[in-house]
Amino acid sequence: MRAVFGSFLAVAALGFAGMAAAADKYADFSANPTNAPIPSVFGFAKFIKPEVTKVAEGFYTFSHAGARNVFIVTGKGVIMTDPLNPTSAKIMREEIRKVTDEPVKYVIYSHGHWDHAAGGTIFKAEGAKFVAQEKCVAYFKNFPNPDVPMPDITYKDRKVLKLGDTTLELMYLGPNHSDCLTFIRIKGTPYLVMVDMANPGSAPRGDMMDYSLHHWVRTLKEVEAMSADGVTTVIEGHGPPTAPLSAVAERREYLEALMAAVKAEMEKGTPSDKIADTVTLPQFAHLKNMDRYFKKNVDRVVSYYTIGY
Repeated sequence: MRAVFGSFLAVAALGFAGMAAAADKYADFSANPTNAPIPSVFGFAKFIKPEVTKVAEGFYTFSHAGARNVFIVTGKGVIMTDPLNPTSAKIMREEIRKVTDEPVKYVIYSHGHWDHAAGGTIFKAEGAKFVAQEKCVAYFKNFPNPDVPMPDITYKDRKVLKLGDTTLELMYLGPNHSDCLTFIRIKGTPYLVMVDMANPGSAPRGDMMDYSLHHWVRTLKEVEAMSADGVTTVIEGHGPPTAPLSAVAERREYLEALMAAVKAEMEKGTPSDKIADTVTLPQFAHLKNMDRYFKKNVDRVVSYYTIGY
């Protein structure tokens, strides 16, 4: 009996070892397992002129190659958000130097996507500390990119960041666009920095990649409620330098109308591959890129109601 039991334990041990080995097999699997240089899709950016807009004293937005971030001169150093991409980051560093000789002390990642997060190595080399919501760490590990420095500082729900005469409140509002998006409240001002949540004046891009639709709507409602805390103006990752809070409401209303219209067609029994040719939202015809993106938006919502995401 002991011999049989011992054999059972030995086989079980081999089984568990095999399971562990199988798990380990995937531990280092990632989009870039060798951490090799990533082919840049932003080579065109070197031909584009940057745009720097002064929003308030010491507070600027930088726009280049279709994306936007911010930098704040605090008197004790500069706080900036996303480096965008390697080409834009180099140009941004020169633009900051035209405004101030203060060094960049902090770089805040809005989220993990490379079209906003890449290019920070030049600021890291000059001593900047990188800040992100804690869930971005797992994202960066799974999608390693040598142009994306790992965060030095992480937070869970809220973090206050002070430098010189500037106080920022970093906020995580749960999953929405990715699962580590940071919203930045600039205390003592009417401004909220957020990325990829409203893109004022434009329809959502394509298939609305990496959005949780119901959490997106929920988050937009939470942002609208920040009017009670004095927020009147948002600074987005794409689009104009600033936009009124009504742009957030317009994006929420678009999503709600889109989801309701698609759901109604599905409940009527319209074939899923015909819904994009059936649904119309004429009240949003004024939005830029509706002709390019609307049918893809519809198909994304069909997928949402089909698989639950």
